[in-house]
Order: sequence, then C-alpha cells, then structure tokens
Amino acid sequence: MRSSSESFWRMIRLAVTVALVSACGASEYEYVSWKSDSYNGGRSYGKPPQCVDIPDDLRLCHNVGYNQMLLPNLLEHETMAEVKQQASSWVPLVHKNCHPGTQVFLCSLFAPVCLDHLIYPCRWLCEAVRDSCTPIMEAFGFPWPEMLTCDKFPQDDVCIAMTQPNTTEVPKPTGYSPICPPCDNEMKTDTILEHMCASEFAFKTKIKEVKRENMDRKVILQKRKKMLKQGNLKKKDLKKLVLYLKNGADCPCQQLDNLGNQYLIMGRKVDKQYLLTGIHKWDKSSKEFKKAIKKLKTHTCPTFENVFK
Repeated sequence: MRSSSESFWRMIRLAVTVALVSACGASEYEYVSWKSDSYNGGRSYGKPPQCVDIPDDLRLCHNVGYNQMLLPNLLEHETMAEVKQQASSWVPLVHKNCHPGTQVFLCSLFAPVCLDHLIYPCRWLCEAVRDSCTPIMEAFGFPWPEMLTCDKFPQDDVCIAMTQPNTTEVPKPTGYSPICPPCDNEMKTDTILEHMCASEFAFKTKIKEVKRENMDRKVILQKRKKMLKQGNLKKKDLKKLVLYLKNGADCPCQQLDNLGNQYLIMGRKVDKQYLLTGIHKWDKSSKEFKKAIKKLKTHTCPTFENVFK
C-alpha cells in the first residue's frame, strides 16, 4: 500500500514539473513531498473544480509556463471574469520586477496548474516576494494584503518555489532599477494606463519646488493644472496640493530634477497624505503617450481597493 502511495505522489510531482517548468527552466523550481488534503480543503464552492484554458487576456499569467488552470482557484474566484478583474490589478507589480518569482507566486494562486490536487506556493517564496515588493507597493499607497498572508502557505509540503528555503539573498531580476517606483515609467500606452489606474487623480502641470522631508520627497506644484482624472479631489484641495514621494528621499527621479517641463502627474490619498504615484513627461511627440491620453477617456480600470486589503 505504501509503495502504491509513493508511486502516486511521484506521478503527481512529475506532472507538476512537466506542466510548470517547461517554459521557465527546471533549475529555477523545486517540488518537495506533499501532505495536502483534497482540493476543497474544507471550503465549499458553488460548483465543482474544472480545468479551463488560461485565456490570452489574463495578462498576469500570460506565458507563465502552462496552458490550463483550475477554477475555482486558490483565492476562491469561481468565474473567469472575477479572476481576470482581480488579477489585472497585479500586472503593474509584475512589470516592476521587484522579485523574479512574483509572477510564479501570483499565478499559482490566481491560475493554479490543472491537477487533481492543488499545489500551493511555498511560504518562503511568498515571504521573498512580499519582502521585495512591499516597498514598491507602499510607494503607491498599498499594503501587502491579508489574503496573501505568508503564514497560510506550506513550508514542509509540496509547494512551488524559485529559491531555497534558507536563501538569504535574492538575485536582482533582469531590468532591475533603483529608480523610485513612481518615476520608473516606460513611455508605453499600457504602462501609462496602468499607472493611471493605480492612481485616484491625474493632471497636467509643472513642478514648482522639490524638498526633502524625512525619508520622503515633498513635491510642490504650480497652481495651474489641467485635470484629466479628478477622483475625489476637490477644487479647494487642488489649489494647494502637495504630493509626497514615499520613501523617495534618496532614490533617483530624473523627472524631479528638471522642473522646466510639463508633466502628467498622478497621485492618490493615503491617510492624510497625497502620494505621488506616477510622473511622465508631457510629450506630444510620443505616439504612445498621445495614445494613452486618448484612451484614458474610455479605459476601464480594475478596482484596486477590492484587491489590496
């Protein structure tokens, strides 16, 4: 009986390896012994789990290394529409390259590989992604969400990982940059729209003055502003608006060094402060920039407040 059980788990491990590693490189992943219970894990779903194709417009998990996922997923999303809506909020974080395992970690939850049993991400992978990416999330005013509390993930069972449990140093991903996250913006339509969606308000203006205040940078704006997205910002707040680049006292931000240009400024209110969440040079010669400004009027943004909590 024991021999039969061991043989079963070997088959499962092989299936996971083939499904997940083929596009990503086998040396980057580990799968260790698994003691997990059945798929439901004590939770009740409205419908039984099923294998479905990962759609092309599930951008978070596009090219993740396998083609099918289980639905409902590990975050209890029961419909593909819900998966896509919630997952889209995490795409900007993956693009920030804060940790090489960010996409693998998130997709193991949003789009788990299609097997008879679910494979959870390893606790140490969660902790590594959390520790690397939380500073970037905080720069945009978002905490690490409770739904991704790392203590709930296994460390002794079979799990998905990209680093050894005791690894203390995470390699810097390709494209890593020390630039302040709100300043490290590609002039691409999708990237601009992603930053716009992560912000409550956006306008065109010039910068009057930049000061250091503790570990933040205080950005004082010119009074004249052309509003593009108002959010909950009132006119009386707009006139004397001051933005803060969170934990940005020492990281480079080329935009804040050149006060002569006009900028697309984005921000959001967190507690009693207004944070600078994005800054792009207002460049009419850029086709990507012009396209983003045009699409802004009809672009539908994911609801971040429903995700990062």
